[in-house]
Parts: sequence; C-alpha cells; structure tokens
Amino acid sequence: MEGIVQISADFIETHTNFPELVKAIEAGFSVENVIVPQRHHHDFPNPEAIEETTLLLMPAWHPGKNAGVKMVTISPENSRYGLPAVQGSYFLMDAVTGKIKAILEAKSLTTKRTAATSALASHYLSRKTASSLLMIGTGALSTQLIKAHASVRPITHVYVWGRNSEKALAVCKELKDENFECRVTSSIEEVIGTVDIVSSATLSKTPLVLGKHLKPGQHIDLVGAYRKDMREADDETIKRSSIFVDTYGGLHESGDMFEPLSTGLLDKEAIKGDLFSLCSGKTAGRIKDEEITFFKSVGFALEDLVAATYYHKQFKNA
Repeated sequence: MEGIVQISADFIETHTNFPELVKAIEAGFSVENVIVPQRHHHDFPNPEAIEETTLLLMPAWHPGKNAGVKMVTISPENSRYGLPAVQGSYFLMDAVTGKIKAILEAKSLTTKRTAATSALASHYLSRKTASSLLMIGTGALSTQLIKAHASVRPITHVYVWGRNSEKALAVCKELKDENFECRVTSSIEEVIGTVDIVSSATLSKTPLVLGKHLKPGQHIDLVGAYRKDMREADDETIKRSSIFVDTYGGLHESGDMFEPLSTGLLDKEAIKGDLFSLCSGKTAGRIKDEEITFFKSVGFALEDLVAATYYHKQFKNA
C-alpha cells in the first residue's frame, strides 16, 4: 500500500506549468458534482500574543475521485518567533476510501491556484490582444499573478506598484528572465489608464483602483481585500464595469462586493456570472472590445482540490 507523500513548497514551485494548471482549474469549474461546503472560520485566544489566532478549514469533495481539506492558521504576531503569520497544510484524500494520499505545503499551493484562477478569468474576460499589465501589490502573490496572466495573454510590458519601492524592485528582479519588460512605477494614476489589465493583490482598506482613471477595454482583476473592511476598487469602478466573481458564495466576504451590494449600488442580479457559468458556457465573457470587465476572487476550496490533484500527479510522475 502506498504511503502518504509530502509535497513541499520547492516541488510546487518547480513543477508549475501555468497553462496546464489553468486548464485543470477550468475543467474543475466545468464539473457539476463537486461538493464544496462552507469554509469553517474559528478564532481562538492566544495567551502568548495580543491578537487571537484564526483557524480556517476549507473542504472540497469530488465523489468517487478525490477529496481534500486545507487547514490554515493565521497568527498575526508570528514575526516575534521569526515565522510567517500564515501556516498551513493541504490534505489530499481518496474520496472512496478516505485514505490520505498526500500532504502539501499550503502557502505555495494557494498562491499558485489563486494566480491560475485569475488567469482563467482573464482568458474569458480580457481582450485577446492584451499586452500590458499593472500589478498593484508586492506580496507573495504578485510574481505569480504576473506569470499566470502572461501565460494566457501576450504580455510584453509589466508595471509594478507597491507602497515600498524596494519590494516592487525585488518583484521586477525576480522576473528579469521572463519574456516581458518589468518596471517599477511610483504612481498608480500615471500608469493605470495605459494598460490592458490591472491586477491587484493588497490588504488595502481604501480603494486603489479608481474608476475615473480607467479606459474602455480594460480588465480589472482583484484578488486581495478578503475582509469586509478592505477594498481595492471604488464605486466608480463598479459603475463602469461588467462584474464577474469566482463564486457567488463569497459576495459578502470582501468589501469590494459587500459594500456596493449593501448600499444598493450593485444588485446581485447585475453580476454577469461566476467561473462556473463562464467555464460551462452558460455565460458569455467579454462581449465588446470597449467593455471594462471586473473580476473579484476571494478563493474557493474547489481550486485547492484541483491544484492539489495536479501536483500529486506531477509528484507521482517525477
């Protein structure tokens, strides 16, 4: 009997082919019988720290095939121990027997699947000729989002903005061998109206993407601001855009959707579709070249299950 395999961050990093991963996630959203329960969110006292520790459990189940659950803890004061705030693992199981097949490092798994999901949305929503991208944010997701978008569109120019210019420069240095030019920009306003795709992955509590600066034909990709008190795009962006989401289940998790829905600026019925409807062909993506498309992602356990299955197959074939 095969034992449980351990799949490290290094393996995930060196065995990612974004076009393949994007197609795998597309296939996952085309299947109707995957079961994705509501994620579990628990806050626990942490006597050694001022702030609580949060435990997140994200299960998904493909009957007769694979199942999995991502277990993540968020301890905001981990820096005092020299550790990242986010710790976690993904447990991939056989859906028939319940046997654990693999344990994967969760942070790398999450950044890869998040970036691939944004690229999947871009495949349906950005213009096929999109060649320039503005990346807002310099966290772990930034380089992955840039690479993923460049895997589905002919990107030749990338601009990176961050509150810390040295971190923005580090992102560009990491991408120096890619087939596009990467530059640091000190101003979102100066660049945002010149690019085809705007991708943002921040924890900002005030909008960084302002509708007054957008131009017809752009695609807006928002993957940060995961709480109700965070927001990356303003009301004017909502008004000017055709709105799509990863899933309808996450509408009340992020301020980017929660606030416009709460104030009546946006009706749920006005949202054009989600990844299920896009990938199944039930909803059209971009209809007109001059349309501004808007994609909001909060993450979905189906993406984790698909990505874990993808890396487990890679591991077995390595």
